Amino acid sequence: MTFVEFLSVYWPRLLSGTGITIAQFLIAAALGIAISLIMALLKLSGNRLLRSAAITYIEIFRGTSLLVQLYWIFFVLPLFGLSIEKFTAGYIAVGMNIGAYGAELVRGGILSVRKGQWEAALAINMSPAKRMWRIILPQALVNMLPSWGNLMIELLKATALVSLISVADLMYEAKQINGSTFLSAQVFGVALIIYYVLARFFVTPFMRWLERFMARKMGAM
Repeated sequence: MTFVEFLSVYWPRLLSGTGITIAQFLIAAALGIAISLIMALLKLSGNRLLRSAAITYIEIFRGTSLLVQLYWIFFVLPLFGLSIEKFTAGYIAVGMNIGAYGAELVRGGILSVRKGQWEAALAINMSPAKRMWRIILPQALVNMLPSWGNLMIELLKATALVSLISVADLMYEAKQINGSTFLSAQVFGVALIIYYVLARFFVTPFMRWLERFMARKMGAM
């Protein structure tokens, strides 16, 4: 079977798997960003209990394998009466894992904001929440976006693990096709190209555009 023939036969399945991969990436990214922000703020909290909870979460999810976390969510939680559908379990595991890493990026970004900005916001009597939302976080975002670009690419690659719980993503379809055809070079070659295209021509340009947009917005303030 030539490469063109291979694509003509199996492209619909690979395209379907790519769609699932993109969906997993987008939902996991949204979840991970939300968790990152919450955990970073809790870790910076003056409340010892909240700070300890955030530290525990971050250390557990950074210190253990994403694959083990995925298996726990999908295979172990049902033993305690909490069953999660495989597609949902996939993006929850990836999002929670990435959220732990992102929390440190957010925390570092917040702490990188110049002390004078904090003092100025305090001087005009801003509430802590308004000070964080209007003054500190926008500046922190500019500082941490380059690192977030790398993290988003890692998140995209991490979604391949959801195939191990039978989520029909790109990698799952690739393995299924390979199992029935043994055309390993063709199928995994196409999968490699698709992951590269998604990372190089979608995730990376978007993150660079976001960096420029936020830099211009902060410059105009």
